[in-house]
Amino acid sequence: MKIAVASDHGGFPLKETVLEAVEAYGHIPINLGTNSMESVDYPDFAEKAGKAIVDGTADRAIVICGSGVGACIAGNKIVGVYACVCHDTYSAAQGVEHDQMNMLCLGGRVVGPELAKHIVAAFLAATPSDDARHLRRVGKIKLIEKSQLSGEA
Repeated sequence: MKIAVASDHGGFPLKETVLEAVEAYGHIPINLGTNSMESVDYPDFAEKAGKAIVDGTADRAIVICGSGVGACIAGNKIVGVYACVCHDTYSAAQGVEHDQMNMLCLGGRVVGPELAKHIVAAFLAATPSDDARHLRRVGKIKLIEKSQLSGEA
């Protein structure tokens, strides 16, 4: 898979570890910045990563900010992006399997490099379930999204 990887300055110290992990697990990392510790705004980088998913440049994305929360909120504003903050392997895998998560958000000030490698591995190894109950629930999420777009909500 092609994996977009982006961070703000708070996530920058962890970004290189994530890029290396993506490659080590046999995937193609796409580095979308930032490339320094200079202060930048996390929504800009979550948007770049989300657009890469939506336009097909990337299959999934990993976005790192200080806590992971801001990147998650910004990512979820993009139609077709299903972002979650995960600071454990169980959530990273189950988010993909049960909820079709396609953007992993990490807190660069929350998780260390070794844990991040394991979380990235779990996210990348997981595949969406075709179990009827999971598809039904994801379908309901997509209906909520559709109703918001049409102004019916």
